[in-house]
Amino acid sequence: MFVITGATGQLGSRIVDQLLARVPAATVGVSVRDVDRAAHLAGRGVRVRRGDFTDPATLEHAFAGVDRVLIVSAAIRGGDAVTANRAAVDAARAAGAAHILYTSHQAASRDSLFPAQVTHAATEEHLAATGVPFTALRNGFYASALGFVIGDALTTGRLVAPADGPVSWTAHDDLAEAAAIALAGQGVPDGVTPALTAGEALDLADVAGILTDLTGRTVTRLVLDDDEWRAAAVARGMPGDAADFTLGMYRAARRGEFAVTDPTLEALLGRRPTPARQVVETLVAAASPTGPQPARRA
Repeated sequence: MFVITGATGQLGSRIVDQLLARVPAATVGVSVRDVDRAAHLAGRGVRVRRGDFTDPATLEHAFAGVDRVLIVSAAIRGGDAVTANRAAVDAARAAGAAHILYTSHQAASRDSLFPAQVTHAATEEHLAATGVPFTALRNGFYASALGFVIGDALTTGRLVAPADGPVSWTAHDDLAEAAAIALAGQGVPDGVTPALTAGEALDLADVAGILTDLTGRTVTRLVLDDDEWRAAAVARGMPGDAADFTLGMYRAARRGEFAVTDPTLEALLGRRPTPARQVVETLVAAASPTGPQPARRA
């Protein structure tokens, strides 16, 4: 039995779809906090059970009979995220899982400036200490985050953010496919994977250039001081802890933590990963009823 947690989320739902293209539905189970949201999966023959990392008792039932389990990292900030991830790992081991997979991050490190990386590093350490064969999928930075980063640049003509650095923006669909390949046991080695990234790393000046090309309107990259950006974000309604978390992303980027690219994802997929430009094009199309309008060159 394959079990996937977080199966109604942005990444988990895609992993389920990819796995169902590879194995019979009767061999797939999902662990979700709200079983009603997974009713469509039950209709496809998937075993649906409630499981909540913050309520470990529920995981015993959700993981029962598991052979290979994929733990999608908890969508929680702070120290509680490590506690939740560890609870899921421990439940998988207690259920007798022969292999535990975990969605980590390309730059997981105890000394990262981005708090999420510290969480992933601590979870990887816990996984390694269980004695159960494991795979930590070091996913590239989710390209969908560009939607937040771009903000209102399409209307203002300014991409405003703190100083940054190159990021290997990687599409959810590509990472979901790689996770399904790994979960199905199709050639991914045990342990921590190399960074699973798209083929290039772009900073926000590059992204502003792409926006300019796609829309025909000049989009200028404007750098704000960290404190000035934080104050503006909080004034717009962002909670202070969320602003601090996001600042960590920019600080880590400008230290080069996300600048790594690696061919492993391309080798797993057997094709070139989705380029960040294509993701940005999708974001632009979603924001405009007429879609992106290429710049006219003289």
